[in-house]
Amino acid sequence: MTEGETTEREHDAGEPAAEMLDVVEVELETSRQRVISWTIFGIVFGAMLVWKLGTVGVWTGWALIVVGVYRGYQLAMSLVYPAGKIVVSAKEVVLPRSIHRPRPVVVPPADVTAVYFLRRSVPWNRAAPVLVVEVGHRALLYPRDWFASEADQRHVVHALLHHMPPA
Repeated sequence: MTEGETTEREHDAGEPAAEMLDVVEVELETSRQRVISWTIFGIVFGAMLVWKLGTVGVWTGWALIVVGVYRGYQLAMSLVYPAGKIVVSAKEVVLPRSIHRPRPVVVPPADVTAVYFLRRSVPWNRAAPVLVVEVGHRALLYPRDWFASEADQRHVVHALLHHMPPA
């Protein structure tokens, strides 16, 4: 067998081969449909409530307009900045701070203190499982809906565990 080849046994066991873990790059994905819907709904319906209703309706309308403007800001950020990419190598780990934010966190693999999934203790507004990467005192969360598949999350976990120093 030559270098770079893996056996059937390695693939069947679910353990990635060491050669495959040299550099792992996983691009994050996101759908703009939900953000567009909330932007339009919040601004239009909120403006209608402010225009037609009394005091309680006006305050509710302003709250919807604020949500719509915030979602519009998120939409603009998704157009300006790409979704981001998680890169794990032997020398550095590049972790986006969020889905559409500039300046990702770049640390050596030794600074990653823990990597795990949250499957049941997930906030109601996140898709489970959530990949949690702890870097020192900071925890970065990556929900399932930011990845093309759950296998991409597992690739990141295997690569981070492979490059972390032994305890």
